[in-house]
Amino acid sequence: MCRNIRPLNNFEPPATGDEVTAAALQFVRKVSGTTKPSQANQEVFDRAVAEIAHITRHLLDDLVTTAPPKNREAEAEKARARARLRYG
Repeated sequence: MCRNIRPLNNFEPPATGDEVTAAALQFVRKVSGTTKPSQANQEVFDRAVAEIAHITRHLLDDLVTTAPPKNREAEAEKARARARLRYG
């Protein structure tokens, strides 16, 4: 899994369209093996990002959980603490 793709489910407020698109872009970059497609592949690349973002939005909207929503800032602080332990 690409490290830049962050969990998007069960946050308050819910994931934005930009966050979903960014995750889709990272996924397509990882699968295609390129960060910038050639002109010949740009349309296909962009279409894949749009389709994956669309499906991801449906997934996030349809997932059900009984857990309370997570706080974005608290989760970010946990990630920073893990990074401090890992990298010093």
